[in-house]
Amino acid sequence: MEQGVEVFRALADPSRRALLDSLFSRDGQTLNELCEMFPEMTRFGVMKHLAVLAEANLVITARDGRTKRHYLNPAPIEQIANRWISKYAARFTAALVALDDQVAADQHRTASRRADTA
Repeated sequence: MEQGVEVFRALADPSRRALLDSLFSRDGQTLNELCEMFPEMTRFGVMKHLAVLAEANLVITARDGRTKRHYLNPAPIEQIANRWISKYAARFTAALVALDDQVAADQHRTASRRADTA
């Protein structure tokens, strides 16, 4: 499956987004710590959501002795932003720069007219 599709699929679920938010707040949590943060979910549910997030490369799991720690990997989200959002925003950014240039030119002309009449 294409990387972007996996990321969108993972981000589509509010529980998975909440898990990512929790890891953003405090990275490197264990499964037990995450389960405590989400008492409405079963341990199996948290594990299943973590597996989907790991498949999308949004969570990286590392062993720390006998404990597994889960870390947020924001790189795939940044890639999505660069691929989809940035290309659409570029037109608006160019328009805002042109508008700023126009306003600056108008202000310069207005200031020159005032100086000429004074």
